Amino acid sequence: MTSPKKLVLILGDQLDLESTALADFDAANDQILMVESIHEAQYVWSHQAKIALFISAMRHFARALKDLNYPLTYIRNSSLSIVGALKEKILDDNITHLVCIEPGEWRLKQELLELADELHLQLDMREDKHFFCTQKEFQEWAVNKKELRLEYFYRLMRKTHNILIDADGNPEGGQWNFDQDNRKPYPKKGPGIIDDPMMFEPDEITQEVIEFVGKTYPDHPGSLEKFRWPVTRHQALEALHYFVEYRLRNFGIYQDAMWTNTPYGWHSILSSSLNLKLLNPREVIAAVLDAWKKYSLDLSTVEGFIRQILGWREFVRGMYYLDMPQMAEDNYYNHQNALPQWYWNGKTNMACMRDAIGQTLEYGYAHHIQRLMVTGNFALLAEILPSEVCEWYLAIYVDAIEWVELPNTAGMALFANGGRFTSKPYIASGAYIKRMSNYCDSCQYKPDVRFGASACPMTTLYWNFLIKHREQFESSPRTRLMTANLKRISDTDQKAIVQHARRILSDLNAL
Repeated sequence: MTSPKKLVLILGDQLDLESTALADFDAANDQILMVESIHEAQYVWSHQAKIALFISAMRHFARALKDLNYPLTYIRNSSLSIVGALKEKILDDNITHLVCIEPGEWRLKQELLELADELHLQLDMREDKHFFCTQKEFQEWAVNKKELRLEYFYRLMRKTHNILIDADGNPEGGQWNFDQDNRKPYPKKGPGIIDDPMMFEPDEITQEVIEFVGKTYPDHPGSLEKFRWPVTRHQALEALHYFVEYRLRNFGIYQDAMWTNTPYGWHSILSSSLNLKLLNPREVIAAVLDAWKKYSLDLSTVEGFIRQILGWREFVRGMYYLDMPQMAEDNYYNHQNALPQWYWNGKTNMACMRDAIGQTLEYGYAHHIQRLMVTGNFALLAEILPSEVCEWYLAIYVDAIEWVELPNTAGMALFANGGRFTSKPYIASGAYIKRMSNYCDSCQYKPDVRFGASACPMTTLYWNFLIKHREQFESSPRTRLMTANLKRISDTDQKAIVQHARRILSDLNAL
């Protein structure tokens, strides 16, 4: 009896030779398909470095498959969507079975399900093993809970996987969370010497990709000049080793700090490798735990890093699949302003936004506080339509895949789901930016001025937001102190703040 014709689809963010999609692969009868789709780079206006990263990593992975004699069809620069190219391949080769790992994008998952139904395919969509928590496990945890909060999920993950748990079953150090120890700004004189993360000179494949992207997507945002991202499993492992050996020690204390011309700080820069599946989070956490013991690192640093991987990364993935497609449509405050054009070019007078966006355009990267408390904070205060902000984040960062980008942007930065999994809107005035950075030193706006020509737009819009949503903020113990500060501002000044905010909101492009 002839074996059924089985096709394994490998997506650009599933680059793992140990993937369960290949677990029962029969080289005599099965095939592999990978597709470079122009559509995927264009349905959001993607950063050139993001396009280059995905294509280069895919081409390197394709070479690894061929070196192992896997039968691979690799389609370059297809004008079709991934599903369109897949359909054409299935019909041409009379494929009856399709195997894939569940996509990291709800849209693509639905398209694959619809294609299987249309073509009467046997679809074997397998769980992504690059996560500690399965979707089923997350759903079982979330069911009937009044509040879905990271902290409780994170504690469960620690216990379930015996990570940072002592011999008595208690958290190492006697507490679950050392976040309060990891929020310090750099010293007033600056961060001093920071060991650069390990980056990689483009090899022949990557150079070819960079040239291709520059010619094919010349009008897309961003630059390719600083492209040094890991694009292979070997490079990703080197980057991990370098981080735990030389940079992890200072990650915790300064993970929220910002400084001009300091694009990476002490951050790991491993998110792109994790999200492309060049690294497994289990080996990342294992390497951090080994370094903790080897170098007697501060527990607060180690716990803070592990919380991002074992806690937040797993949590937002669970929330994404739990709440889609509604998550993409949520707009709790009914914000409608258009995204300012300067989000795409960095040409604004606000130094904090200019630096964070300029860095993003140059490298395709900004760390979590720059994303949450600078570009995200402004977008919320400026009442920008959440879908436009989410498209920008998905397009502009090299590590942005929708399962991780959308919950972070819509749910956390923009409070678009009304606090479904966060306890408050993450907003701050210019005073926070001043405390955590040196951005305000070179800015024409003054963070402590609430209205008028010299007022920091972040500050004006912050107070305007509190005035507008005073009732909501006063109803929660976590935010009541913020509105209490309004009582120190006279009614006359509050009216002036609102009037100045209206002028700002009427022409965000002028900032």
